[in-house]
Amino acid sequence: MGIKWRHGALPAATLALALLAVTGCDSSSDEPGTPGTSDARSKPTAAPAAPVARVCAKPAAGPEKAPAGAVTVDPKVVGDLAEKTKSNPPNTTFWLKQGRHRLESDRYAQVMTKKGNRYLGAPGAVLDGRKKNQYAFSGTADDVTISHLTVQRFVAPHNEGVVNHDMADGWVIEHTRIQNNSGAGMMAGARQQVRDNCLRDNGQYGMNAYKTGDSIKGLVVEGNEVVGNNTGNWERRRPGCGCTGGIKFWAVDGADIRGNWVHDNRGAGLWADNNNNDFRIEGNVIEANDGAALMYETSYNAVIRNNTFRRNNWVEGRRNADRGDDFPYATIYVSESGGEPRVRARTDKIEIYRNVLEDNWNGITLWENADRFCNSPANTSTGYCTLLVKDTDSCRRPAITKAPLYADCRWKTQRVDIHDNRFDLDPSVVDCGDDCGRMAIISNYGTYPKWSPYKGRRVSEAITEKQRNRWHDNDYRGPWNFVAGDQTRKLDSGQWQDTPPRQDAGSTFVRQGGG
Repeated sequence: MGIKWRHGALPAATLALALLAVTGCDSSSDEPGTPGTSDARSKPTAAPAAPVARVCAKPAAGPEKAPAGAVTVDPKVVGDLAEKTKSNPPNTTFWLKQGRHRLESDRYAQVMTKKGNRYLGAPGAVLDGRKKNQYAFSGTADDVTISHLTVQRFVAPHNEGVVNHDMADGWVIEHTRIQNNSGAGMMAGARQQVRDNCLRDNGQYGMNAYKTGDSIKGLVVEGNEVVGNNTGNWERRRPGCGCTGGIKFWAVDGADIRGNWVHDNRGAGLWADNNNNDFRIEGNVIEANDGAALMYETSYNAVIRNNTFRRNNWVEGRRNADRGDDFPYATIYVSESGGEPRVRARTDKIEIYRNVLEDNWNGITLWENADRFCNSPANTSTGYCTLLVKDTDSCRRPAITKAPLYADCRWKTQRVDIHDNRFDLDPSVVDCGDDCGRMAIISNYGTYPKWSPYKGRRVSEAITEKQRNRWHDNDYRGPWNFVAGDQTRKLDSGQWQDTPPRQDAGSTFVRQGGG
């Protein structure tokens, strides 16, 4: 899962609701600004901050009285929620009274949902795992709704989740605080809708969008505040695990990620890793995450637009710089991902436009590891192949040396279109010297394994000159620099435009100033 190169190693919703964010969540982050709103043919401009929802500080209140026909759940009776779920038929509505609801003390005590069940919390209703129970809501029943609850202090194991533990389909989780749990706050199934929730201070992820043995089709993540996750600091505990962040997406086909405030997470904010496809990431504020704001890795076809990215990757960027690592760790990191017309989606490229990037460690890096392909030991997504090849074992000599497998056995960074964005960098704010402020389109020199057909500069030349990756019509303010081909080739703006890779036609550069 998710590895950087280590030097040898859909209901409609308006974007007006999109900038959720804000004060009141025990964060040092300022109130977020609003993304640029210019049309695609004009230079983007940063808009002033706008009033926005406070999801963690002021969650929407649930019904004060039980809805007609609902089963009332009493917090004074330990295990009442699980027992009444068991004794009532599917499609039952449960209303949890104000107070602290508890399950039995057994670690495996959990609510085994039934199809169509609805769980509504009164104001102040809390389901508390007491650091004893592993899971809150489980089972394979579809179309369950959970709303207006606080779910906290469950201890799901590594890579597992507390809400929708069994990854059932069609769940709606809304107006709910999922906080202070181990593992992931929730898992995901197909057609899941995650709206207006506070996903806060969970041990590994706010949400782990992964479904065992299957892809997740049709995921909506809208209007949530995702803050302070990965309290377990799993990348330190398991170096290179690729298993942390605000939200992790794995093999999701069709996702709308809009109007979220993703901030102050330890690690990446949003991380799409391994054969994701057809993402629309729009109208979000993503800021002050320790790592990248957005990672799109070994995946396909995405639109990333109208977002604000601020002050991301300061922690990891500085840590890497201090140890002499000059890889351009990015705010938006596109790793072995690109547009692919043969994979069905709402777009056939990765288009990144009308975003504002302000005072991040670096900008956008397009990267392709020459040694990472199907059947290579360097492929950290062990056992997986591209969406274009059904049989991983076919990616070996002699077949891999010829068409179509020579191309199709690789996840390629291709058809990436970066335009009409504003990149602001104030060096007095970031205080990073020459270690930051970079855009990059790079690969490594191919060396591994011995039978690889991609040795030498083949991939470096392809990503830079042959795979239709393009910056244009952007607005740069501040001391930006550029890296092309491999990470040793550093360019100024004139060289970036006038020599290969000949990028950023129609863009403007103002060396002084910034955010």
